[in-house]
Amino acid sequence: MSLLHPSYPAPRYFGEAGELTARFRPADAEPDFVSGPGPGGTAYHYLSTSTSTDGEYGLYRVEMGPEAGGPSTHFHKAMSEAFFVLSGSVRLFDGEQWVTARSGDHLYVPVGGLHAFRNDSAEPASMLMLFAPGTPREEYFEAITQLADLSDAERVEFCERHDSFFV
Repeated sequence: MSLLHPSYPAPRYFGEAGELTARFRPADAEPDFVSGPGPGGTAYHYLSTSTSTDGEYGLYRVEMGPEAGGPSTHFHKAMSEAFFVLSGSVRLFDGEQWVTARSGDHLYVPVGGLHAFRNDSAEPASMLMLFAPGTPREEYFEAITQLADLSDAERVEFCERHDSFFV
């Protein structure tokens, strides 16, 4: 019987003993950025950025306050995105329908896939967001709350620069 297996990528490390390059981040580390005041704000933990992974991926823990909302339907042309709910409930849109995702639920969005997310509940929620390949999402997270202050043309330029195309 023949089994097909995907092949591993070509090696990128050529040493014989490995390196001391792993990075640990404790769960109770302070968030790297908090948008919005009070309990409705969103805290972003930059777990692995495109800089720290050399562009391989970006991993972020997002803690949303009650009724924090979220972005409207959009897609990305250069990266995939995945969501993994840690706690609470998060509304996830898979391009066809909204589902209420709970702890342990996962949504994978390939490049070009329509998606959205939001916390509409009266309780806080947290999730992991994974982007591959890694992109500089930190600037996006930190500036997104200021979009209302931009002109339409500036808003479009900002979104396109950050590979976010809203429909």
